[in-house]
Amino acid sequence: MAVPVAFFALFFAYPVTAIVGRGLKAEGDWQFGRIGEVLSRPDILDVLWFTTWQALASTALTLLIALPGAYVFARFDFPGKQVLRAVVTVPFVLPTVVVGTAFLALLGRGGLLDELWGVRLDTTVWAILLAHVFFNYAVVVRTVGGLWSQLDPRQEEAARVLGAGRFAAFRRVTLPALAPAVAAAALMVFLFTFTSFGVVQILGGPAYSTLEVEIYRQTAQLLDLPTAAVLTLVQFAAVGGILAVHAATVRRRERALKLVDPAQTSRRPRGAGQWALLCGVLLTALLLILLPLGVLVERSFDGPGGYGFGYYEALQSVGAGGSSTFLVPPLEAVGNSLRYALVATLIALVIGGLAAAALTRRAGRLVRGFDALLMLPLGVSAVTVGFGFLITLDKPPLDLRTSWILVPLAQALVGVPFVVRTMLPVLRAVDDRLREAAAVLGASPLRAWREVDLPLVRRAVLVAAGFAFAVSLGEFGATVFIARPDNPTLPVAVARLLGRSGELNYGQAMALSTILMLVCAVSLLLLERIRTDRSGEF
Repeated sequence: MAVPVAFFALFFAYPVTAIVGRGLKAEGDWQFGRIGEVLSRPDILDVLWFTTWQALASTALTLLIALPGAYVFARFDFPGKQVLRAVVTVPFVLPTVVVGTAFLALLGRGGLLDELWGVRLDTTVWAILLAHVFFNYAVVVRTVGGLWSQLDPRQEEAARVLGAGRFAAFRRVTLPALAPAVAAAALMVFLFTFTSFGVVQILGGPAYSTLEVEIYRQTAQLLDLPTAAVLTLVQFAAVGGILAVHAATVRRRERALKLVDPAQTSRRPRGAGQWALLCGVLLTALLLILLPLGVLVERSFDGPGGYGFGYYEALQSVGAGGSSTFLVPPLEAVGNSLRYALVATLIALVIGGLAAAALTRRAGRLVRGFDALLMLPLGVSAVTVGFGFLITLDKPPLDLRTSWILVPLAQALVGVPFVVRTMLPVLRAVDDRLREAAAVLGASPLRAWREVDLPLVRRAVLVAAGFAFAVSLGEFGATVFIARPDNPTLPVAVARLLGRSGELNYGQAMALSTILMLVCAVSLLLLERIRTDRSGEF
């Protein structure tokens, strides 16, 4: 536990408490009255209301659209099922900047809807809601569908034999069993949309601002640290409550159900109704997932002189078309992002692997507190973490403001929870008697780990590395503060291009987003090849 605790204390707790302290202190004294002052401001109340409202609306819309997909993946067996599973999961690992850019190409000025019907939905709440459904569709499909596929269908069939109708059998038998999984999925979707940043920043315009966007505005544009500190505390408290409720629902789900092999519950669709449902899910995947991504790719090739590689070629030069957005060719962001993500993945595997190993040794409240510590980066604004890096890691021996390692450290903070959640169930499943037998035969603890644990958890390590790499590659909230102008990452480069006017900047943003999407998609497809049936569930 020592190394992960030291890592989180130095690179998470210290920067966050420092920036919050600067915001709530005046002349050395704590000014807690500022909390009430900030939360009573009409503009801040509007931000809190919109953040909560859009998260609730996004969650409800996601459940409505994704639950039929969860049923199809759980109960139906059809050609291309694994490919479709990978396709619907691609949005989950895509950076939010890419999601925002894809919907901008579909719904924004000059987008597909604008060209066909003269309709623009960017800078409206509908663009934000649709992008959130796109982003979180896989969370519901994988979380609810994973459990649904393991529920014994004979229980519902028995209710039908006893006279219950199809809907009554579902409502009284299947739905109560699914309720913990639905609640867990809903809470995770609410968490992701409550802390939304990149999507709202790109699609919402100045009229809409979530807590995360407002923290960024108050910090980077207005330099109002007291307001940013109060909003950080509010977001931390809200997300902490969400994670606590989520943990309770997951524990309930683990204890209450008897599950069967998914292979026993999956069969080919029967009858017109089931085939219609399957076709409806396929059409939803086409319109909701493939269409935005396809329009994004199409716009990246649609240059002023017709279709071609003009925007991609412009990425190789500085100041193409008179633009001074970058100090280096934008294409260098690809190499920067890959190097940063690889280093961040290595750090996340070391820290997360040690943390998961520590959590397998049950020690009551101490271990539960340690487990909660690992989830804290999901509950604190990434913007706060990034700005905290700048104001704390600026003195020897930790003067890292000009060091390249700062970006991978920030990215690793987000990757560690994914590593822990992937490796922990597998480590806990390793029989202690195998380690004891190795020790009796003379193996040292290190050799026992190498000869016993590592072969059993090797696949989980690869899955965890894939998740950590994809998450690190798309990290934006903290990186936007600490990425140097001469070493931008892909998400930061896309945001900078979208922030400048001009057709060339817009086209280059589409091209870079396409490259980032392809890198993430390849990572996910490799992940699908090495994952076990149960390790792929969220």
